[in-house]
Formats: sequence, C-alpha cells, structure tokens
Amino acid sequence: MSLSILTSSIGIVLLTVIVELLRRHRLREKYAVLWMAIGAVVVPLGFCPRALDRVAGLVGVASGVSLVLFGGFVLLLLVCLHLSWEASRLEEKTRTLAEEVALLRVAVGEAAERRAARQEAAR
Repeated sequence: MSLSILTSSIGIVLLTVIVELLRRHRLREKYAVLWMAIGAVVVPLGFCPRALDRVAGLVGVASGVSLVLFGGFVLLLLVCLHLSWEASRLEEKTRTLAEEVALLRVAVGEAAERRAARQEAAR
C-alpha cells in the first residue's frame, strides 16, 4: 500500500470518526471544528503529495516533511495550551460550585435546626 493511499485513508477514517462522535454527542462542536479542519487538510494532501512540497516551497521550508512536522508540533502546542486553559477554567468553576454547595448545606442545616426548635416549642 502506498503512503498516499494510507494517508488519504487515515484522513477519511478520521473525518468519519469525528462525524460519528458529533452525532452521538461525545465530542463538542468547538473541538470538532479543529479535527475536521485537520482531516480536510490530510485527505487532499494524501491524494496529491506533491502539493505539500509546493506549499513548503511557497512558505520557504526546504521539505514538505519538515513543514508537516513543524505544523504538527505547533498544533500539539496549541492543543496543550487550550486544554490547560479549559482545565483552569473548569477548576475555578468546580471550586466556586463546591463553595456554593457548602453554603447551601449550612443554610439547610440551620433551617432544619430552626424547624426542629419550632416543633419543640410548639409541643
């Protein structure tokens, strides 16, 4: 099997999996856009591998392979940065919710004590 067929096949499988994850609501749309864009780039480059060398020449990179490696590295850094941002945001939200739950528990406990005291006084 040639590399171009393998690359195109992987791109098509990637797009299919993303659509299926979206359909089952396992992947949010904001993340799916990134992966769909990657798949949309991989499939045509798999069918026309010389196009990558042309793009690399236009950008000023010596080889298409170097351009792919650099692009992949930058993509991974951006994904890591985004996931770190999301984790920080969720951590803050979790802390806020935990504080609200603690305050609600105290309020419920005080209300239960007042109710018990009223019932005791009514007897």
